[in-house]
Amino acid sequence: MHVLLLNGPNLNLLGQREPGIYGCDTLATIETELTREAKADGVELVCFQSNFEGALIERIHQAMGESQGILINAGAYTHSSIAIRDALTGVAIPYVELHLSNTHAREPFRHQSYLAGRAVGVVSGFGAKSYSLALSGLVHHLRQGG
Repeated sequence: MHVLLLNGPNLNLLGQREPGIYGCDTLATIETELTREAKADGVELVCFQSNFEGALIERIHQAMGESQGILINAGAYTHSSIAIRDALTGVAIPYVELHLSNTHAREPFRHQSYLAGRAVGVVSGFGAKSYSLALSGLVHHLRQGG
């Protein structure tokens, strides 16, 4: 099974950016741990991060015929990108939206997600553990025939 992990804008700054909200783990640390967890579960995980909407959309398109599932932390694009939603819908690959922080406990503009309505599930608010929980949920869904 092949799963694509997408991380959006500013997630390359994890470990430095607002650690009180996002924690102290770097993206590299999160990706390394998640890759280890995935491998132990028989899943090949490919990680991709970009600060550019178009690059994320291109990577979603490339996942067709390659990935059985997508994990996506679109960062601020969650609340603004219809284009990413359309790309995810267009490739018809099951995906889980995830966030380090609980977006519903933050500013009102973060309460809206353009991605959640089409997602298999949404995981937020558990810090770096959100990635592991999202992977577990997606793999379970895919193995159940989803």
